Amino acid sequence: IVGGHEAPEGAWPGVVSLQVLRGGVRFTHLCGGVLLSQRAVLTAGHCVDGRTDPCSWRAVLGAHSLQQRGARPARRRIRRIFVHSHFRRETFENDVALLELRSAVRYGLSIQPMCLPPAALEPGLENSSDCYISGWGRTAEKGKTSSVLKEAQVGILPPSLCNSSQGYAGLVDNKALCAGAWAGGTDTCQGDSGGPLVCYHPDTDKYFLIGIASFGVGCGRPRYPGIYVRLSQYRAWI
Repeated sequence: IVGGHEAPEGAWPGVVSLQVLRGGVRFTHLCGGVLLSQRAVLTAGHCVDGRTDPCSWRAVLGAHSLQQRGARPARRRIRRIFVHSHFRRETFENDVALLELRSAVRYGLSIQPMCLPPAALEPGLENSSDCYISGWGRTAEKGKTSSVLKEAQVGILPPSLCNSSQGYAGLVDNKALCAGAWAGGTDTCQGDSGGPLVCYHPDTDKYFLIGIASFGVGCGRPRYPGIYVRLSQYRAWI
């Protein structure tokens, strides 16, 4: 996360660290994910593209620091990986995947599922300025990843602005959302992909999951906000 700060411990109990086995010896964080149920984690399709062997992955849930030892973070191996059948790596279209955990996790203070909003609330949330991103990714475009979970507040930007000739020039389709700041400075970065974009709904006093981090040009650059999968378009698939 670029331009954010360390998240309060336990603030985002639905955020998952997806880790890949390197050299057959140790797991390293590669992408974020979102817990949807006791055994389902949603992430970006490009995270698992070309790495669909479940044995090379694990999910770490309820973590704050990835250096944490001991029992508190739950670690789960993966049973199956489902990538959207129309995912296209050239354009990041349909950039979603689901991981089925080998065994269910137990919910507690530090592990909770994230909720997709009721359909009636989607339009308002998709225009919200009170949204958050979170992850263990890089803290600058060419920087290092973070060992602790970071968060940043972002707003959803109108497609007309995001797609203007100064910005993505029509690259962003209606199955994606733009979020961040037009002036730059706050964004997801490498290692945050697949992590949540949540927006606050005052009437219910809840944060709802409306997107997952997909791609961008650099990290935190002016006129190139982060692009997120617009989950309202993928309810049936999920």
